[in-house]
Amino acid sequence: MLDVHPAHHAATTWRDFFIHIAAIFVAPIVGAIPDFATAPALILVGALMLAGVSTIDWNAPRIAIPAFLTLITIPLTYSIATGLSFGLISFAILEVATGRARRQHWMLYLLALIFLSRFIYLHAS
Repeated sequence: MLDVHPAHHAATTWRDFFIHIAAIFVAPIVGAIPDFATAPALILVGALMLAGVSTIDWNAPRIAIPAFLTLITIPLTYSIATGLSFGLISFAILEVATGRARRQHWMLYLLALIFLSRFIYLHAS
């Protein structure tokens, strides 16, 4: 167990309280910023995210296919979460299909099943 003084918890609680109170007054100001004003920031974030694409081994289909599916699914679905889950599912399927399933942690397959069941549930409803 961590040896943390109780006064530290009290200070953290009060600090968080004041931050949330301040957020009540700042939220309308932030909400007044029009959507088109955030576009340059989103473009910059997208460019920074694409910087990692150069490190993908595009000659290894086992890696390249899930990476490509993730990259293409994010903008097509307007959802980073959907793109990442689609890429994780495809990676897990390819690991099983190529006989490399035992090399990956069991949590990969559990997450893939959870994400797959989410897609099936959303499609059914």
